[in-house]
Amino acid sequence: MDSQHEGTAPASPPPTSRSDTTLRVNGKPHTLTVDHRRVLLDLLREDLGLAGAKKGCDHGQCGACTVLVDGRRVNSCLLFAVALDGCEITTVEGLAGDGEELHPMQRAFLDRDAFQCGYCTPGQICSAVGVLAEAAAGHPSHVTDPQAPSGEPVPLGREEIRERLSGNICRCGAYPRIADAVEDVI
Repeated sequence: MDSQHEGTAPASPPPTSRSDTTLRVNGKPHTLTVDHRRVLLDLLREDLGLAGAKKGCDHGQCGACTVLVDGRRVNSCLLFAVALDGCEITTVEGLAGDGEELHPMQRAFLDRDAFQCGYCTPGQICSAVGVLAEAAAGHPSHVTDPQAPSGEPVPLGREEIRERLSGNICRCGAYPRIADAVEDVI
């Protein structure tokens, strides 16, 4: 036994690594004690049982985990949940609200058969809903006409839709029908 450590005060406790965090998810408040390293995707799937957002690449490159945070689309695999305290989170499960009717984008994806395996579909749908809001708010994309008036709604043609959804990968290649579905909702 090491006699040098007998009778010494215990080391100070490690700094806290968890914080109470309140998120409003699909219209309902949730207060959880969250590990500071926990990303939003894991919290949604494992703590709240909302498995719509998928873990694809886990590096923010495929878009399968896309959800809306305060109306803006985000890759939930990249965001620390604790940093979103007080935010409104909308997942594919919450797009339609409490009613039994699907959100128009969900209906359009079904009507257009805009998926094959369906793994990316929740992220595609959330991203498409975000695209409509971004374009309506006048946020330009890489292909928006530079002569377009700033702050005015951006018309969503096929090229705009494809560019704006380029962060969401569909390994099955259902892109034409995904763009068709988005056009149906415009």
